[in-house]
Amino acid sequence: MSDALTLYSYWRSSAAYRVRIGLNLKGLDCKIQPVHLVRDGGEQRADGYRALNPQQLVPTLLHGERRITQSMAILEYIDECWPKPALLPTDARGRARVRALSQLVACDIHPLNNLRVLQYLKRELGTEQPAIDEWMRHWMREGFSAMQAMLADSTETGAFCHGESPTMADCCLIPQLFNARRFDLDLSAYPELIRIEANALALPAFERARPENQPDAE
Repeated sequence: MSDALTLYSYWRSSAAYRVRIGLNLKGLDCKIQPVHLVRDGGEQRADGYRALNPQQLVPTLLHGERRITQSMAILEYIDECWPKPALLPTDARGRARVRALSQLVACDIHPLNNLRVLQYLKRELGTEQPAIDEWMRHWMREGFSAMQAMLADSTETGAFCHGESPTMADCCLIPQLFNARRFDLDLSAYPELIRIEANALALPAFERARPENQPDAE
């Protein structure tokens, strides 16, 4: 059985972006298979992709014949399959902290900012674009304010969200900051987030994962 890796990704998907970072940090060779989330009503809704991922979301990772969905599950999967460099700390307390920071983004901010939510607001509820943009900014402000406090208040914060090496929390934070800039969110109230982002983007693994560096970037 082949152990080749294929990531079904969309260049501007923050969930796919966080997985690309994780794969790069591990130094893994992975084929990127673009799935355009807008063209022709969304390629994720086509029968072929729906058979691969019934949720009709990206990312999906293929590892040989194994199929893994959900970005957080994928990140933990690759961390267990390729333990070094680690995306989670070795101690239980550290792992809990990194998971909490990661889920603040992946479970509290991102689902409310997801493309299908925005499309529902516009198409089904008739919400105008300026109100949708403010919806996005509101939930990012809520999450970023909490994350700024959690990072600033902890001696475990280092050059990155936890210590001196990138973890799963950084994989989640950096794509969300990309989204924040897309929607013109003022980030001046979050100096810890901006400091960590600068450290992360100085690393090749984060640079290669950036949306504008993807094969399907528009």
